[in-house]
Amino acid sequence: MLNLGQLVNTVQKNCHISDARHAGDFTLCIFLLKMREFFRWENDIPFARDLPKEEVGAWLQEREGLWSDLESSSFESLPLEGRHLDPFDADTINRELIPQGYVYSGGYGRFSKPHFFLGSLLKKEKRAGYTIYISSCEYARDLEAPPAMLQGKTIYVRQESVRRFLWEKIEERRWNRKNEAMERALDCYSFDLDVNSALERMTENETEAMILHELGEGLAGEKLGSEWHKMLTAFSRSKVEIMIRAVRDILADCLSTLPALLAANNTALLHFYFANFTGMRKHLFPEAIAAYQHWVAEQDIVVLRKLADEGQRRWLDTARTLLALYKDKGQDAGTAIENLLEPATEAAACCQPKTASSP
Repeated sequence: MLNLGQLVNTVQKNCHISDARHAGDFTLCIFLLKMREFFRWENDIPFARDLPKEEVGAWLQEREGLWSDLESSSFESLPLEGRHLDPFDADTINRELIPQGYVYSGGYGRFSKPHFFLGSLLKKEKRAGYTIYISSCEYARDLEAPPAMLQGKTIYVRQESVRRFLWEKIEERRWNRKNEAMERALDCYSFDLDVNSALERMTENETEAMILHELGEGLAGEKLGSEWHKMLTAFSRSKVEIMIRAVRDILADCLSTLPALLAANNTALLHFYFANFTGMRKHLFPEAIAAYQHWVAEQDIVVLRKLADEGQRRWLDTARTLLALYKDKGQDAGTAIENLLEPATEAAACCQPKTASSP
């Protein structure tokens, strides 16, 4: 029989080890925000309830002490059915867990940070050759809990993390009223009437958007091949890694997310997508925001369809050019990759439609 308590403890210890090694990857502001929400998760505190400041401060000191003790530790194998399995062998682990109503994931994210989680299985789907596991309650997780991840031909969507991710965005709205796209997205769910019901509807909706993005990641991977991951690893923990990831994210969305949202005319998801089109993606592809603003002002959805269609070709060509640079120069390709992308960004900014404006 499955010893769930022992399994949870082992997975959570691996999460702590990963956090101990990578907590310094965040800016101080982001780190503190993530720690607050991690405290909320560990203590099962409702979203709408304020966190006890003194308790959070004491917990933060305790957690940093735990990380100090674990930073040099090795990841532990997972105890299952009388044997111990590699924590990154998610396929084998899930062959035992899925029939018992649980789902596990162990893989790598940004800056090569390991991510682990264990949760209850909500549903399993097959779509376009990919297996999709959707989890609900999470029993073990690390500080940064990606709502969705693609590993091989498997997509993991963590609805509890989706919900927490959305709540963080709702909280941001309190001190950043300049994000008009976010205002429009939240208005689609009537948060002013019933916060909990609105959050559940938004979670269900955004779960689909995340599946679409991960399917796009899969399509991009099929077009780019295994060399892409080698390139990503070669530039780990650098600005080039962030740029490379952004290029593939944009390509994935042009291949899958945007075409599907446009076909369904899902206004709420479109507003939320562009509300979160920030950071390096916005830096590399400012035309996306200009197209969104034009759509809002003119109700002309054709401009978004054109954006996705042209984006497929542009970003696939860009990604293949990056690969060619890497194959030619190896780790010395970093400067060439930055130089390739930065001039394109500046040129794009000069060519944004002057008719596009926020209402």
